[in-house]
Amino acid sequence: MGTGVEPQGACTASLHPQHQAPRLGGTGPAPACASPGAEPPCSLGQVACPRDEAGMTLAAGGWARRSWKPDLGPPGRALPLLLTVFVWLATGTTMSSLNKWIFATHNFRYPMLLSSLHMLTALVVGYLLARLRARDAGGVVLGTSATTRIHLLSLTFCASVAFGNLGLNYVQLDFAQLVHTTTPLFTLALSQVLLGQRHHPLQYAAMGPICLGASFSIAGEVHFDQAGCCFLFVATFLRGLKSLQQSTLLQDKRLDSVTLLCLMALPSFCILFPAALVLEVGAGWEGLLHYGHSLWACVLLSCLGSVLYNLASFCLISLTSALTIHILGNLSVVGNLVLSRLLFSSRLSRLSYAGIGLTLVGMFMYHNCHLIASYWGSRLARRQSRAKPE
Repeated sequence: MGTGVEPQGACTASLHPQHQAPRLGGTGPAPACASPGAEPPCSLGQVACPRDEAGMTLAAGGWARRSWKPDLGPPGRALPLLLTVFVWLATGTTMSSLNKWIFATHNFRYPMLLSSLHMLTALVVGYLLARLRARDAGGVVLGTSATTRIHLLSLTFCASVAFGNLGLNYVQLDFAQLVHTTTPLFTLALSQVLLGQRHHPLQYAAMGPICLGASFSIAGEVHFDQAGCCFLFVATFLRGLKSLQQSTLLQDKRLDSVTLLCLMALPSFCILFPAALVLEVGAGWEGLLHYGHSLWACVLLSCLGSVLYNLASFCLISLTSALTIHILGNLSVVGNLVLSRLLFSSRLSRLSYAGIGLTLVGMFMYHNCHLIASYWGSRLARRQSRAKPE
């Protein structure tokens, strides 16, 4: 989900206030991640929210494999997918910028509290939407297995938010974004290890240019810290795990996006809000009263935007895969850089241009692996036929 601290499962609210200065020039915008359950860059809003990369289905005799490719059905389904991608990218970028404005301009010092408010808004809006839909259809009845998976998903989400915030206490935002670009690699590895999903060898190879390209495009003068690096990699690992959990619930358990958002929001809020009161607010709760109306208006917009971002994330996962949403998150980093160059004449370094090129090459490899394999296979066959003696 994109709730508050995670632009992909969630990243915005997790950004620490001292690291929230606006990004200029070639450094590029932060990945969209803030909103309930999303993981665009570090906490609820980041994030980031990954179709069934799990490639497994429960059959009579146990777990059976199915193709990793999402079944998009008739060509008419491409339009909803494109619209979902557009909404996801637009809301993710908006959420990232809005949360940075809240932290940097208004000096809001409570990222975990913001994430919990994202989840509370998701719970209220999701409940209202579910009530409207319940008039035309019966309510959703969940078994013990699905309920347990939802609670585990909430726990994973909250843990990713916590570790993301811990990491940002030690390192700069640029370094956190560099680590975040490795999320597709973690998701790919987890789908193989936990779910037994097999991918084309070229898809594994594509992770190199995709992750390295996105990291090069936003690389700057970053400072390494061992503790902060460990926290951020744990948060990245948990974001990949969260995306796979969401994928399983949306595809294997056949939950719709609104239902999953509503069910996940309650346990997440119950974990994040008390933690925010103890760790962030504490005895200094009076400080919340010093903020003006403009800050709380921005918080309200952030909360409402997080709901739309998470719904778009869930829809995108159900239509594609948990891995695809993180790859699109890396692509959005490149897209933001290009738009910054075209619209605002921002200067990009040579490393940024190299990163953009690597990311695009990796995206082409990932989505056209069979085409590339067949092309080189045919070339090899022609060479072998020519080498044969007559």
